[in-house]
Amino acid sequence: MIRVTVSYPPHEGYSFDHAYYQNTHAQLIRDRLAERGLLKLEIDQALADPSGKLAASVAAAHMFFSDVDSFKAAMGAEGKVLGADRTNYTDIIPVVVISQVIQ
Repeated sequence: MIRVTVSYPPHEGYSFDHAYYQNTHAQLIRDRLAERGLLKLEIDQALADPSGKLAASVAAAHMFFSDVDSFKAAMGAEGKVLGADRTNYTDIIPVVVISQVIQ
């Protein structure tokens, strides 16, 4: 199994609509990718550290697929729609990390 993490590192003056991301965009991911191999979706909202310093990421989506090929096929079919929705909730360019799930 793989986990695809799409995180949003903050920049000065960034904007991020957590309500839209957690509700509307997350549902769009589920609707578009559930039948294309998405096994599980987790959405995070990062918290500041105890000193009040910004977290390294504002938010993240963790998408689980059986393998990289399944993910590539899903994004090949739906990636443009999902990417186009980003302007509805943030001006941050996301960072994508693909990991092999060990445990």
